[in-house]
Amino acid sequence: MTDLGLYLHIPFCLKKCAYCDFYSGIFTEEMLDKYTNASIKSLKKWGGKLSRPINTLYLGGGTPSLLNHRLITILDAVRENFCVQDNAEITLEINPQPNIETVLENAKKAGVNRLSIGAQSSDEQTLKILGRTHTPDDTKNAVKTARKLGFSNISLDLMIGLPNSNLETLKNDLDFLLSLKPQHISCYILKIEQNTAFYKLQNSLDLPDEDGVSDQYLFMCEYLKKNGFLHYEISNFCKEGMESKHNLKYWKCQEYLGIGPSAHSFIDEKRFFYPKDIKEFINGNEPVFESNGGETAEKLMLALRLSDGIETKNLPQKALNKCELFAKNGLATIKNGNFALSDKGMLVSNAIITEILEVF
Repeated sequence: MTDLGLYLHIPFCLKKCAYCDFYSGIFTEEMLDKYTNASIKSLKKWGGKLSRPINTLYLGGGTPSLLNHRLITILDAVRENFCVQDNAEITLEINPQPNIETVLENAKKAGVNRLSIGAQSSDEQTLKILGRTHTPDDTKNAVKTARKLGFSNISLDLMIGLPNSNLETLKNDLDFLLSLKPQHISCYILKIEQNTAFYKLQNSLDLPDEDGVSDQYLFMCEYLKKNGFLHYEISNFCKEGMESKHNLKYWKCQEYLGIGPSAHSFIDEKRFFYPKDIKEFINGNEPVFESNGGETAEKLMLALRLSDGIETKNLPQKALNKCELFAKNGLATIKNGNFALSDKGMLVSNAIITEILEVF
């Protein structure tokens, strides 16, 4: 019986960031209590259906740390209804906030052993433009407090391609993150999505052009490698052995259960999700079937996000020919029977994957 990943979506924020299109809303303490109770009911239901051990648990959002003491209640419910492995990776996303010590103390009591901290930038003015509610000093304090409380697996989030950014500001951001000695760094290129504040403001934002963003991405990849980080996935870097075990499940097409509005699942080759509706989730709604999953094309698409890439031995000759052409042009490598995208190739991964899949 294979281990299962568990994702809990906590769709609440202090305020909506200007770039964010994830499903989340403003909260009240009463709403947090109702949501906690609904999550526990869902955990009981799924625990009765799935006799599967859990080896990764990820609390994402939104801002899951807003649950504070409720984290203990929810994680107790997870353990009551699922067999959680002793060495399970349990990740909590947090934003630096004034009461961070209390939040982290409760996270520690709940059994969280990995933190993902939304740093995003080292520049206070940039954070304000992004709509973030913290400062660089808040990020420093969050990491310092986490270390003091015994957290030894810390990931930091960084955004690139930001307003008024260039290679110099990016280096400052990277040096700031590196000074905090994280085990993992997730770096995301800013994308202007519809239904965000930035979408309405995009013409007034001083954003780098496509070439500028590409230069930032390639600089970041090289700089982090020089500082001892492995580039193991398009947007993710880590010290050796410190990959996100939970997120690897997504990219390796392994099974996971998602609970909460907008949370997706992949079980028994079926993909399903909860609709984006907090009230309906609290009222006990059921997830909706999305599609079948796990086909060869899907596995290939996901695996090519990883630096390990895919084995070439089972590829049709036409696909192999394309792979060889990409390698010749510096967009990929073929080594020890594996085809993997280079840093440059990862920038245009969608186009490369589309070309390869055309021959399947």
